[in-house]
Amino acid sequence: MQIFKSKKGQIIQGNSIELLSDRYRNEMKGKVNLIVTSPPFPLNKKKQYGNEKGEDYLKWFVELAPLFSDLLTDDGSLVIEIGNSWEAERPVQSLLHLECLFGLVKHPTANLRLIQEFICYNPSKLPSPAQWVTVNRLRTVDSYTHVWWLAKSDFPKADNGKVLRPYSKSMKALLKKQSYNSGKRPSEHHISEKGFLTDHGGSISHNFFEMEPLDQKREVRLPHSVLSFSNTNSNDYFLRTCRENGVTPHPARMSGGLVNFFIQFLTDENDLVLDPFAGSNTTGYCAEKLNRRWISFELKEEYIKQAEIRFGEPELDSPLTLD
Repeated sequence: MQIFKSKKGQIIQGNSIELLSDRYRNEMKGKVNLIVTSPPFPLNKKKQYGNEKGEDYLKWFVELAPLFSDLLTDDGSLVIEIGNSWEAERPVQSLLHLECLFGLVKHPTANLRLIQEFICYNPSKLPSPAQWVTVNRLRTVDSYTHVWWLAKSDFPKADNGKVLRPYSKSMKALLKKQSYNSGKRPSEHHISEKGFLTDHGGSISHNFFEMEPLDQKREVRLPHSVLSFSNTNSNDYFLRTCRENGVTPHPARMSGGLVNFFIQFLTDENDLVLDPFAGSNTTGYCAEKLNRRWISFELKEEYIKQAEIRFGEPELDSPLTLD
């Protein structure tokens, strides 16, 4: 086992479930403010980064519930990104991801509940499942992932005022004009005379993340806190350095914008953020930039090396060094 440390956190090379169940259990119990992760997706074929299949995946996934719950503070949150899965050799979508969600919230000892579901739309995703999209052309492209926000309490720490979207042009005009058509709407909602006249600095975020614009003519209003880069962005330091050194980046990286959103939304500075399936450690990188403490786990040495590249960004000024 190797440990690499930065100014605010550390990434540990090893099996996170084994280490969190044993060596680090007492040390971290009840101290994690946010677990944000993208576990291996339930795919029908084995990927390089490791993934279980079918019933084995479901069993493995559901057993995470009491472990994660035990690590969280009473007002802490668990955020999981997971993709869809398909039945093997059939053009039929699997219910496995839903069974995983039900397994988490119905686990008899974990005491977790679903606070809200988010959708992360990424039009740059490759056509999948390829057999039924590009070969037989029976299905459309699977272009989004689910993001589940769970917690041990109905009222986990959260502040949507920290993740506001920029106001639309029409809202800015309304605030400037200080008048609008109030009254009853066809939906039977009653709009008060002054309900929309206060400038809150932005509008409340939606639970739909548009990583690239659906309509090129429409302005995408991502929250101020979100770094709006997608996995195809070729200009950021990490991907540029990987390309220069002939390194193939982790194939299932979480969006930095997505991670930023939940860290800002659900934690305060110096809170502790955990990612048990770090990959190239996007979570740790975002936590470091947002002045949160963080701990990540990654099994594969090649992805630890990619995390070192990520933390080598000169502007970050917090390289990972072997402890």
